[in-house]
Amino acid sequence: MKKIIACYLLFFGLLATNIFAQKFPNVLLNGSLKVAENNHYLVHENGKPFFWLGDTAWELFHRLNKEQADYYLKRRAEQGYTVIQAVALAEFDGLHVPNPYGELPLNFDDPNQPNEKYFQHVDYIIDKAAENGLYIAFLPTWGDKLFKAEWGKGPEVFTPENAKTYGKYLGNRYKERKNIIWILGGDRNPRHGSKDVDVWRKMADGVMEGAGGADKVLLSYHPQPNKEGSGEWFHNDKWLDFNMFQNGHCRDQPIYDKILASYNRTPTKPVLDGEPIYEDHPVCFSAKEFGTSSSYDVRKYAYLDLFAGAFGHTYGCHDIWQMYSPYREAVNGPRIYWQEAMELPGANQMKFVRKLMESRPILERVPDQTLVVENNLFASERIQATHGKDYAFIYSAQGRVITVNMGKISGTKISASWYNPRNGVSTEAGSFDNKGQQKFTAPTAGYGQDWVLILDDESKHYAKP
Repeated sequence: MKKIIACYLLFFGLLATNIFAQKFPNVLLNGSLKVAENNHYLVHENGKPFFWLGDTAWELFHRLNKEQADYYLKRRAEQGYTVIQAVALAEFDGLHVPNPYGELPLNFDDPNQPNEKYFQHVDYIIDKAAENGLYIAFLPTWGDKLFKAEWGKGPEVFTPENAKTYGKYLGNRYKERKNIIWILGGDRNPRHGSKDVDVWRKMADGVMEGAGGADKVLLSYHPQPNKEGSGEWFHNDKWLDFNMFQNGHCRDQPIYDKILASYNRTPTKPVLDGEPIYEDHPVCFSAKEFGTSSSYDVRKYAYLDLFAGAFGHTYGCHDIWQMYSPYREAVNGPRIYWQEAMELPGANQMKFVRKLMESRPILERVPDQTLVVENNLFASERIQATHGKDYAFIYSAQGRVITVNMGKISGTKISASWYNPRNGVSTEAGSFDNKGQQKFTAPTAGYGQDWVLILDDESKHYAKP
């Protein structure tokens, strides 16, 4: 009986998501991506704002066959995702364990000798992503192929010379694909005083040269947790178009402070959290001590990071990044297979993040904690604020009362509503004078009861998200 009920729930969940997904147009119709003129956001080549809603499918090229990749990409597009993060030379012994068709990526572990048949499968997935309106945040290699640190099988095959050759090969191969975003790094921080920084710079040079110039590519770097993200080593490098952070898979880390610091750096560059805490992940890698992460954990980071100044956000799931299947060894104890994990609550709630962010002018939005009196709470109870010229979003992690300093946006009268991150439903909260201070009480409060307060210039007549 339980199985029958579960099947019905899954069916109606899929049906509801498919109906919702019809509201999401194919973002690729607006062309390739570039940094906006204000240097805080990404836009399409036609100037339309782009919202990055990513998923970490690191082993996509390495572990899934065509039919599985078709299913994964179609489903993520239906759920409103816009970017899929995947790596060519994969983490799980990616140089020596073949893809589903028996192909290895390099001949003789030599970056100067890529295997054409392996990359034909990569081509297929990139093109299938485009058919589904998805960009691929493409990692040329996982970082253990540069150095293994305390984990990773390697082997260490890259030098500055062959890194440039390999980057040029890939840049040339994918120069006509408009759905490629280039991400170097592969979960490693360069060791100071080593050749690591030079290897990544040479790979970036190769990618740009192969693609036909720096203006033909969008480049970033995927680090391990650290204070400044990719900016610690590369912020002043012209090839680094936007900064990326990773938070370390622990609860209630103040990543929003790092996001804001990066947002305020000069030269100005966009920033996002490219690997937040994953859903269904052992918290701080210790399920026995801290349990596994929930949909609430992943929601919280999405809204806190975005409202602190991030231009987009990446979701992740512990069972999906490694494409866990019955015949695979589990890494850090995933509990369900990747196909089932695609329907976890947090995965389906990310579309509500996108829905909200695209409901108001994106490019004018700025982080601003002066909007609220309770502006310095710890992450578990955090209230985080952002606004445009005529609207404001304020996230309350536990539905705490919010005291707003009015007058930060235009309008003599302000219409207020509460947005539920769990189901994407808006509830009207009244009309208020846009002056002085005003307290707002969320519909519910407590652990897991997060809410977004929406304030609009009443004269703009914005629709509910």
